[in-house]
Amino acid sequence: MVLSIGEREIIEIISGLIGEFKGDFLGFGDDVVAYDLGGDMLAVVKTDMLIDYTDVPPGMSYYQVGWKTVTMNVSDFAAKGVKPQVFLLSMGVPRGFEAKSLRELIEGVRDACRYYSISYLGGDTNESLSLTLAGFLFGIGFKNRIVGRRGARLGDIVAVTGEFGGSAAGLKIALGEYSAPKSIAEKLLRFIYEPKARLNEGLKLSSIDALTSSIDSSDGLAWSLYELSNAGGVGFHIYNIPVVEEVKLFADINGLNPVDLAL
Repeated sequence: MVLSIGEREIIEIISGLIGEFKGDFLGFGDDVVAYDLGGDMLAVVKTDMLIDYTDVPPGMSYYQVGWKTVTMNVSDFAAKGVKPQVFLLSMGVPRGFEAKSLRELIEGVRDACRYYSISYLGGDTNESLSLTLAGFLFGIGFKNRIVGRRGARLGDIVAVTGEFGGSAAGLKIALGEYSAPKSIAEKLLRFIYEPKARLNEGLKLSSIDALTSSIDSSDGLAWSLYELSNAGGVGFHIYNIPVVEEVKLFADINGLNPVDLAL
């Protein structure tokens, strides 16, 4: 079972059995796969899966589920500085799933693709025990622009494109573990219900050759820093962690440490 060994161990088993992933310009374990097409061109692909009972918090609409399915794939492209062009969606739909809910979900997918200027070109459908969505992204990248995880050097500055803690705090509110005034709660819930990938920032930073390494931080700041450190063979001194202002207020109200939420 997946739960008995965990995602990271599953990845290690797969890589151990398959061995070298020939043709992947970035190497195994990066945010995307970048297949070498020859010359300077790369076929960049990504697939990410959403399962309703593990990835959909209470209160999330089906429209937001569709939006999130696209965004979590786009976020990895953003971290690599690559423009996604085509999105496909494979859906496992449980028996009895209402047509109204399906339309709402697809509207979320459609609108997210429009927001990121991506062509949504279909996919596959099947019946499953629970709602299962697997997004797939394709784009063309270039060897002199794509940003991997392995390039961090001594003396580099660690920078982020946003503030942290919103998702962790929002999830605690959605799960009913903690509360906050309406104005604060609404802002924090948007981090988990309506996430937005930093695609424009990633493309711009890549275009001006401003990055030596980069990673999508959806798995959390602490884990992302560990992955960059491990891939680049360097350590980091972190003196300032940008925390969402509402997270600080939420933490103060509930006796929590905002840095813990940010990490």
